[in-house]
Amino acid sequence: MTTQHTTHNKIITALFYAIIGTNAGIALFLLYYWLLLKTSTITAFFYSTQANPVYMWIYIVTTLAIVILFGVSTALAVYLYRRTKLLTAKDQSGTVLGGTVGAFAAACPVCGAFLLSLIGVTGGLASLPFAGLELKAAALGLIILSLWLVWKKIKKPICKDGSCPTPQPTHYKREDRDVFISLIFLLLVMLWVGWQMLQSEPMVATLYTQNQIINSVDNKLNNVTVTQTGNGLFDEITSKVLPDQGWQSKISLNESVIKLTEFGVIDKNKFIGMYQNRGGLPIELQDVLDTPSDKPILLTKENANLYVNLLWPIGLANYMSTNKESPINGESLFYFASTGGWTLGEEKNGGTYFNAFKIVELTAEQEALVTKIAKNTYRPCCNNSTYFQDCNHGSALLGLLQLGVAQGLTEDELYKEALAFNSFWFPNTYIQTALYFKAVEGVDWENVDPKVVMGEDFSTISGWSKNVAKEVTRLGLMPKP
Repeated sequence: MTTQHTTHNKIITALFYAIIGTNAGIALFLLYYWLLLKTSTITAFFYSTQANPVYMWIYIVTTLAIVILFGVSTALAVYLYRRTKLLTAKDQSGTVLGGTVGAFAAACPVCGAFLLSLIGVTGGLASLPFAGLELKAAALGLIILSLWLVWKKIKKPICKDGSCPTPQPTHYKREDRDVFISLIFLLLVMLWVGWQMLQSEPMVATLYTQNQIINSVDNKLNNVTVTQTGNGLFDEITSKVLPDQGWQSKISLNESVIKLTEFGVIDKNKFIGMYQNRGGLPIELQDVLDTPSDKPILLTKENANLYVNLLWPIGLANYMSTNKESPINGESLFYFASTGGWTLGEEKNGGTYFNAFKIVELTAEQEALVTKIAKNTYRPCCNNSTYFQDCNHGSALLGLLQLGVAQGLTEDELYKEALAFNSFWFPNTYIQTALYFKAVEGVDWENVDPKVVMGEDFSTISGWSKNVAKEVTRLGLMPKP
């Protein structure tokens, strides 16, 4: 009986400390996730890092290691305190500091970082040489150091005046019952909170709702029948968002690309060489680097990515006086995806070209219009506006707006152009947005207000996840794989 009682007590004691550590680890994870949601989502993180799997996995593994070791360190600290009362603030300072340092890296690498922005680092993780991995490493090192110090003290206490306190019982006791129950309750609450937060993630919402049946009372589809919410409706919406004939823009490149090559922003050999490896430039754009293009752009599924690379250097290099206040214009200039990522110029880093040349001549009034629209349009890879051109799509859309304003397009026309180009650059996002407007709002894609769709509620990753993805998956509007 004594042996059974001892074994039972050991199990309860192990559970007691395990729940302490689990609570600490989950609390830290929820803090990190809450900070991430301030500027992005987990879905956006995977989207923005899938091209760099080494970075992605290092980030994931170090984050999990920080969370787990934070929990272990907390549990050991409680054990040490219960045993000897020798725990000091210094012993746990590494754990607390490590968790705090890790919090500064709780962000998507291209979407801004909430805590970093509070201390004036507007470029987020992209402004750091290793995109936040150095913060992860520092956090991990601090927690491991703290863990080692606590473990060392448990094994061999360092006592003042050569006298050590008598070790106290560390096993689970009857008087720990209320604490134990409270910890279990807290754990359940945190798991519930975490699940509520995760349901806003597009990829989680899809898994959660793909087998749900549409309730015709609660999930009104605005005259769209349940049978239409399969491939038929999806194909109809897709044909409107991404028409087979493409989007006939009113904007042309004119002499902008020629000027880019003259100033060295585009290196002809690098540009042509890159596309030779991809099958070559399409026939209609084979002379784009040498001949002015007065013909309005015809954007198609096939050339949409090419136009990103043609418009990107325009937005990056074209001079606007308002760019002096751009969030990327500072010490972090060379570390953004839009600057450091532009390697098709003569310079090694595209940051050299930022706001440097008059590629598209703009009056003060035209600059004001570009800036106004840029500050009110977004892209679904992050939560940043077009004015905050920290990635290639942000720069490309800014370049498009500059061309459009210079060519006399109205504000309404520019929002329409911005939505069309964003739709071809982020097709899955805007197909689902169109499904949402059709099924939930009862508005056809051709009748939606581009200014509304390009705003924070529908074109930032957080707004889109909350307002579109969750509803589309809840209603089962996407075709099953």
